[in-house]
Amino acid sequence: MNQTCTTCVMDTSAPDITFDASGRCHFCRDFATKLVAVPATGQNAESFIAAVKAAGRSKPYDCIVGLSGGIDSAYVLYTAVRQGLRPLAVHLDNGWNSELATHNIANLVRRLGVDLHTHVIDWEENRDMQLAFFKANVVDIELLMDNAMLALNYQQAARYGLRHILAGTNRATEGMRMPEGWNHLKFDATNIRAIQRRFGTMPIKTHPLISVKGFVFNEFVRRIKWTPFLDYFDYRKDEALKLLAAEVDYKPYPYKHYESVFTRFYQGYILPRKFGIDKRRLHLSTLVISGQMTRAAALVQLEQSPYPDPAQLRDDMAFVLKKLGFSEASFYAYLDAPRVEHATYGSEKWLWDGLLRVYRAVRGA
Repeated sequence: MNQTCTTCVMDTSAPDITFDASGRCHFCRDFATKLVAVPATGQNAESFIAAVKAAGRSKPYDCIVGLSGGIDSAYVLYTAVRQGLRPLAVHLDNGWNSELATHNIANLVRRLGVDLHTHVIDWEENRDMQLAFFKANVVDIELLMDNAMLALNYQQAARYGLRHILAGTNRATEGMRMPEGWNHLKFDATNIRAIQRRFGTMPIKTHPLISVKGFVFNEFVRRIKWTPFLDYFDYRKDEALKLLAAEVDYKPYPYKHYESVFTRFYQGYILPRKFGIDKRRLHLSTLVISGQMTRAAALVQLEQSPYPDPAQLRDDMAFVLKKLGFSEASFYAYLDAPRVEHATYGSEKWLWDGLLRVYRAVRGA
């Protein structure tokens, strides 16, 4: 029997959800506690910005901002510049940018006067790797893009000797914990390589990769810190959209992470259809608990399709299938195939979990 939280809109589609006596889920209870916590650095905005400037003195840039074209990363770049920082914008092009994302990125870097480094993944290589993930029937196809973006940001920070990566990740719009099984460890290069060896036909050459060991090396040896920059400010998505629209002609997307055509199709169609996962529940619940949306408004949105325009769904499906080389029959066979866990093909999540336990034990000692 399906049950929905009485405070947010998370429900029993999240397999690890629990409810208290009043029907409130543990996701929103935990998130409400996190909202009042201080930033991980223990600094306020003024002291953190001063530290970034000092660490980047005499260098061409003082920080890295990963720029996808979405609202969160766009507002990080805008805020960093307005706070007097000198960021290098870093973008990963895997061949799936929407026209709107391309427009937003171009306007941002031009009007803010920042340099942009774009890493282009060879399309045939990216296509082959994505098809391998489809054949593997794992849930997190976006692991490919997310892992590459993490690797690219660290690479560029190391290239310029920088200590700070300012991320669009933030409590206000995405601070609620991801349910178990809705995605996979983003530093799992072992899993990516294993799936490509099993189902791919090409070697990995232009696709950046980062492992758990790579993360540890960058964080604790190179001392490059990945900081959720927007947590230092009162970040309200609706106000940020209005400001960016007025200042840099930024155009919004229907839902979170829809700046990529593939991500739009993956989150809006593949995840609900094949895996029974509607990530809008997580995104909307975060906005509800952070006071940026009412629960009633979130429920109204959830009554609508993840694709507000049915014609766009048809167009996106035709585009994605043609670009990947899927026939309709093979794609629907994929949708009906059972899910396979990432760990089936080899993973380093065991290493991540072990290191995390040690880290927490040391911090608690």
